[in-house]
Amino acid sequence: MIELIVLGVVALFVLLTLAKTIRIVPQARAGVIERLGRYSRTLNPGLAIVVPFVDRLRPLIDLREQVVSFPPQPVITEDNLVVNIDSVIYFQVTDARAATYEIANYIQAIEQLTVTTLRNVIGGMALEKTLTSRDEINSQLRGVLDEATGKWGIRVNRVELKAIDPPSSIKDTMEKQMRADREKRAAILTAEGVKQSQILTAEGEKQSAILRAEGQRQALALQAEGQAKAIDTVFRAIHEGNPDPQLLAYQYLQMLPQIAQGESNKMWIIPSELTTALGNLAKALPGANEKPET
Repeated sequence: MIELIVLGVVALFVLLTLAKTIRIVPQARAGVIERLGRYSRTLNPGLAIVVPFVDRLRPLIDLREQVVSFPPQPVITEDNLVVNIDSVIYFQVTDARAATYEIANYIQAIEQLTVTTLRNVIGGMALEKTLTSRDEINSQLRGVLDEATGKWGIRVNRVELKAIDPPSSIKDTMEKQMRADREKRAAILTAEGVKQSQILTAEGEKQSAILRAEGQRQALALQAEGQAKAIDTVFRAIHEGNPDPQLLAYQYLQMLPQIAQGESNKMWIIPSELTTALGNLAKALPGANEKPET
């Protein structure tokens, strides 16, 4: 009975020794071995043999890229306004030994370093620039964090600002300003539209007036040309017919009633040749040469 108990204890001791001797490290993990309290080596992924009761394996460290989101932090801008900023850090452990011995809690250290760096960066910017300079802020944060965490065996890959929340009063003021800007742009666009419409209308009226004047000019030219042809035809007919003065006088007498129809025709000018022709016409009438009896 005693021998069975002894064999059981020995078997348990052997199993325990084997369990402490053989260690398996998963992929993307790293293990730090301490021998008698001092750093010995770093275990890579795979099967590893350690000396039981002499070597101690510290908790495994994740070597994958990690994402840490920090709660909103109040930060004062250059123009003395308090804004709450949410930040996200993407980092990766590159040296398990440094991450174990150079810093006690690298997550907390990164958070505090992010807060202080944010306050330094945002403290030199006005609110308006803070809201429009996320890339610049991210770049400055990443540079400071990567430099500070390098000795901890950590590489900061990216820093992102999730939100920048100004005070409620500032939000209301910004919304009013944005509405005023939109209304101003709308008024400007409306005025530009009216201006363009008036310009196009004026251009159309101008072209229309030019075309009407051109038409009238052509009509007058054609009318004058027709009158000139008519006068030329009459002139040719008169010269070809060789009219005598009596005929011209007679034609003038026929036109006198038409000339007198105008209200503004109060004075007539009669050529001297016409007077002579009228005299000859009177002599040609019957009885014109007879003398009155005495």
